[in-house]
Amino acid sequence: MRGIGLMSGTSLDGIDAALVEINGSGLTSNVTLLDMVTVPLDAALKDQIKLACDPVKSNVPLICQLNVRLGHAFLAACRRLCEEANVSVDSIDFVASHGQTIWHAPSDDPLTNSTLQIGEPSIIAYGLKTTVIADFRVMDMAAGGQGAPLVPFTEYLLYQSQHKHRLLQNIGGIGNVTVLPKAGDFKDLFAFDTGPGNMIIDEMMTSLFDQPYDAYGRTAERGKIIPKLQQELRNHPFLTFSPPKSTGREVYGKQFTQRLLADYANEKAEDLIATVTDFTAYSITDSYRKFVFPAIGLSDIEIILSGGGAHNQSLIRMIKDYLPQGLTVQTQSEVGGSNDAKEAIAFAILGNETLHGHMNNAPAATGASQGVILGKIIPNPWEHKSYYI
Repeated sequence: MRGIGLMSGTSLDGIDAALVEINGSGLTSNVTLLDMVTVPLDAALKDQIKLACDPVKSNVPLICQLNVRLGHAFLAACRRLCEEANVSVDSIDFVASHGQTIWHAPSDDPLTNSTLQIGEPSIIAYGLKTTVIADFRVMDMAAGGQGAPLVPFTEYLLYQSQHKHRLLQNIGGIGNVTVLPKAGDFKDLFAFDTGPGNMIIDEMMTSLFDQPYDAYGRTAERGKIIPKLQQELRNHPFLTFSPPKSTGREVYGKQFTQRLLADYANEKAEDLIATVTDFTAYSITDSYRKFVFPAIGLSDIEIILSGGGAHNQSLIRMIKDYLPQGLTVQTQSEVGGSNDAKEAIAFAILGNETLHGHMNNAPAATGASQGVILGKIIPNPWEHKSYYI
């Protein structure tokens, strides 16, 4: 099966599209990355997404039209990937699209436990003439889970080790970790969101420097920690919640960052970037101290960083400084693979499992009451006969 995985995360860096070849299914399947592209979101589209995520300024027409616009953007990303990989669109067996999250509100109340990803998959199916799997989170939430994180199944398939505890830390807009105990079974893994990844950093960089992100952490490197802000951030209640837990732009998005900028308007811009970068590093390592190390100990641990944050050298240095000595910290590119393609590959794998009728969530990570098959399938509209002609 040749498939495309699509991921557009909360960081709004762009649309990651990964072309993969998958032989088989389940834990014995073989996955090969053939090519990947990241298609940046244009400024106007990015602004519309942020507006749609705003609980005060968003509106129904905006979300409805943005759903269509993003569907065409995802379709364009698929076509560009095929062009760059020099493969025919006719050779694509399926597309698995995460969509763009504009609201994620996990709750113990089944009537409010909700999430919304947009980017109309029917547009992809019709335009690419293929089957599309999308809307992966909602079935897990129907089963009582948080709908996140979704990638632990794929991480177990690709990274489980007999000799090392592996902590797979993604640093996108939000940070999340999957813990694979050495020689463990699928039921032994656990995963959760650690807190903000690049989201606060990126929003501050946009406001203070008119830059979409802190390239390689150079701005943070020039700054100093603001003790009062550091302590305020460390007191955020999300850090005290026990897994399973997940979060998103509705907690750490533009409103959160703009309040910080207003409250600390007299501080140097570089110091603000340094302090919120420190918060991301602290939230990750604090999660390990509270919820990971007590379960697996401190020996034979390998930490693998991926996502946009894996390019931020200041952030990586801070993470290492907060960790106990002797732990191995590497990026995805250093161990093989791509820092940026990992989650897009994961959704291609999840889509393949959905098409095979296999359960592909991780209840130990999401809190769901049982294993379920994730995603909704949009059949290839060009393959089915009509009874009307």
